[in-house]
Formats: sequence, C-alpha cells, structure tokens
Amino acid sequence: MKVMQELVSYFDRKGKLTPKQLKKLLDQGFLASDAPANMVDLCDPVGATYYFRVLGTADGPVWGTDVYTGDSMLAPACVHAGAVKDGESAIIKVTVVQPLNAYQGSARNGVTTVDFGRYGTAYRVERV
Repeated sequence: MKVMQELVSYFDRKGKLTPKQLKKLLDQGFLASDAPANMVDLCDPVGATYYFRVLGTADGPVWGTDVYTGDSMLAPACVHAGAVKDGESAIIKVTVVQPLNAYQGSARNGVTTVDFGRYGTAYRVERV
C-alpha cells in the first residue's frame, strides 16, 4: 500500500492526476488505509503524502492550527481542520510539511488545540 501511495503522491504533486482519476483510485480501495493514531512514524520526508480513511472525533490531544505537530492525534486534527466531522468517516490527504518554530492553538469545529513550541515533525490535512 505504501508504494502505491508514494507513486500516487508523486504523480499528484506533478499535476499528472485529475481529481476524477484520484477519486477512482480511492473508490477502488487502492490508496486509503486506515488512519494511524498520529503521524510520528510517517513524518519523513517533508512533502510525503498519505491517504487515509479516518473516523472523526473531537477527543484527543492536538497542537497547532492548520499545521499540526507530528504527535498530534490525527482524527481530532482532521475535525479541527474541517476535513471531517465528529463521528463522520472520510478519506483525507495528509501532507508532511516543514516543522514550524511555534504552533498556535485555536478552537474550531468542536476541537480545541493547544499552543506548542518547536517540534521536529509536522503535517497538514485536507479532505479528498
């Protein structure tokens, strides 16, 4: 699955996949695996992209806004970002990004995130 995701990520970054092609791959189950609890073990290299099936929840520790620390719980980060609703299942795209010097917390969509200083890994999420 990881090799398939890496190939799709490469072609997606190069603009070689249309949204329709990407949706077809997702609908056939070729891309999305169940979401991990957090991204700690997957936040390398910067630019890596993953597709996951996530069940949104408002519970769990999250640090940051729009860009989250690698140890932030993925499901509540997705709810906070508006990529999925609490209790809803959806396919989300997670992109590993350059870590920030500081992460600003905020309250959105029923999830309150916390401020944090420098952390070694980071990611952002969006709904597919």
